[in-house]
Amino acid sequence: MHQHVRPALATAVAATLTTGLIAFTPAPASAAVAKHYDDFNGDGYPDIAYGNAYSGISGPDGWSGGAVTITYGSARGLDASHTQVIHQDSPGVPGAGEEDDMFGESLAGADLNKDGYADLVVGNPMEQVGDVEYRGSVTVVWGSASGLSGGAGITPKSGAAGHFGRDLATGDFTGDGSPDLAVIGGSETWLYRGGFTKSGTTGNVSKIDKPDAGWYSSGLAAGKVDGDGKADLVVLGLQASGTDWNIRAWFLKGSSTGLSSGASKTLAAGQNEDGLNAAIGDFDKDGYGDIAVGEPGESSGKGAVNIWYGASSGPSSTRSAKLTQATTGVSGTPEANDDFAYDVSAADSNGDGYADLVVGVPHEDVDGREDQGGIHLFRGGSGGLSGSRSSWIPQSVTGSSEEYESFGHSLRLRDFSSDGKADLAVAASSGGRILPGSSTGPTANGSYELPDLGGAFLD
Repeated sequence: MHQHVRPALATAVAATLTTGLIAFTPAPASAAVAKHYDDFNGDGYPDIAYGNAYSGISGPDGWSGGAVTITYGSARGLDASHTQVIHQDSPGVPGAGEEDDMFGESLAGADLNKDGYADLVVGNPMEQVGDVEYRGSVTVVWGSASGLSGGAGITPKSGAAGHFGRDLATGDFTGDGSPDLAVIGGSETWLYRGGFTKSGTTGNVSKIDKPDAGWYSSGLAAGKVDGDGKADLVVLGLQASGTDWNIRAWFLKGSSTGLSSGASKTLAAGQNEDGLNAAIGDFDKDGYGDIAVGEPGESSGKGAVNIWYGASSGPSSTRSAKLTQATTGVSGTPEANDDFAYDVSAADSNGDGYADLVVGVPHEDVDGREDQGGIHLFRGGSGGLSGSRSSWIPQSVTGSSEEYESFGHSLRLRDFSSDGKADLAVAASSGGRILPGSSTGPTANGSYELPDLGGAFLD
């Protein structure tokens, strides 16, 4: 998910920027699409990108308006000694950093130009372009053997201006072997088909909308739901209902001609809330991707996750579930402004073949400490997700139990160590940490810090 627009978290982090990328063997000129959508230097190991600790204020080396830190992978997992910082004042990156920019508010990755190196897609929804305030921008920063360098802007179509880049998602939606890009701008979703070139050209661009239906897009998630091999897209947003609004999720099926409209689901009737986010994973191992939609504002901020199970035709019309802190077996008690499901992420963290779901509750009070936060782990299994296979991951696993840490405000499950068990990247106000996957799920054993973290992770 993700990156999805959410209420801002106050952070006060002092960090030292690190560089010093090691050289890797270049991919051949005729390289196929990169194996990993987040392997920016083509060495075969996933990397991680996230908002920098100084995002939104002047940086120590003169940049401002947001930045992205990349920590590069290795055979042992992420290597915190090999990082890179990208911002709009980096050589070859379009634009210029300004105090009120939000460069890195949304992030996605894919080998858009099919040269064997994943590229980083960065949204800056607050960018002023000429005299147009908050027009927004989307920048592709190109991968290479030495890491990310240079970039090109994605041109918004007429009607896409207005927080262009609010959210991003990548996937081969057409099944032609070329990654595509979905972008939210002007409260609509836009599909940019591959291929992409370093000069900034793309394939055809089309608007994804429900004509005359009062639809407003706010979030995106990509994944394989119906088992046909093509990536599918889930669009989150609001739809008018008379004089009121409904919070809805809309499934779009990947096809050779683009994305075709599928089922929609009302998550909350008569409500108008921001902060929706989603992840897709096969929680019941039936071969179809299941959609988990986080709704942190549900019931005055108590929060909920809506599970929409997959089937051969897309999301099932009969199988769904709702998880909250009131669900039997789930630790804790739902309270207003907990923001359960502020972020969600899905992958197999224990190596049993079932995708698991992590759910952040960043404003949970723990033992009298306000907004300490924490994470619920829902392990996949026969029948899908349930409270009986859930467990609580407190901030104390990091060795700290401070107030206002908002532990779990951004989450990322990804197998960085290539051992078949996804590791958990967790963001907190004071920084980030990796909890390695294990036979029981994410563990504090062998955990390590991520440098310069002050925002959200690449989906």
